[in-house]
Amino acid sequence: MKEITLEKLKTIQLFSSLGADDVSALRDVLKIKRFKKNEIILFEEDTNEYMYAILTGKVKVYRSTEDGKEIILAVHKEGEFFGEMSLIDRKTSPATVVALTDSVIALLSRKDFFTLIKSHPGILEQLLLILCSRLRDSWQKMEMLNFKNASQRVKILLLMLIRDHGREEPDGDVLLDIKLTHQDIADMTGLTRETVTRVIDRWQRDGEIEVKKGKLLLLKRAFLQENHLV
Repeated sequence: MKEITLEKLKTIQLFSSLGADDVSALRDVLKIKRFKKNEIILFEEDTNEYMYAILTGKVKVYRSTEDGKEIILAVHKEGEFFGEMSLIDRKTSPATVVALTDSVIALLSRKDFFTLIKSHPGILEQLLLILCSRLRDSWQKMEMLNFKNASQRVKILLLMLIRDHGREEPDGDVLLDIKLTHQDIADMTGLTRETVTRVIDRWQRDGEIEVKKGKLLLLKRAFLQENHLV
């Protein structure tokens, strides 16, 4: 536990309002687990007894359809958390969570979770804000999936990713600091990989986006201007 610094815990969205003494007390009740890349952290339909806070690494949340297709619901990175929904309503997990990279995750039990939010109103307020933000994201994803036009679906997804993963470059372009394969984008938009490849290739030819090393996407000013972001 001692290798988990107070500063590291303060980077977790939900714990950012805590003072040093409260963070120190929190550290004493957390369980720390390490997960290898591609290791399952939480199975769909599991009964969840913990909230998971990502200290290092990145995870993917997905559901599988009856025909075995994977639908990516979210990607969470360092500083974010998951598992709180089934912790609150005591229902089974609605999705599977897998480590995209080697990850270190802090687990907070249901009992300690409720003790924390009851004794710190700022934590409850932050939790409500984050849950509202996730709900709005879900509405946007539903809107995206209602578009029949493949380009529009991919475009909405990329614009949504800017908020959590966008990094503005000096020339005004925006780098999406998240590794995305064409299959990942397909799984997020309900399209086929081949369709996504055609859309991305066309935007590359038109100079609207650029695929950087490590499968990172650079959204060019032309792409952002078209969508009124610059």
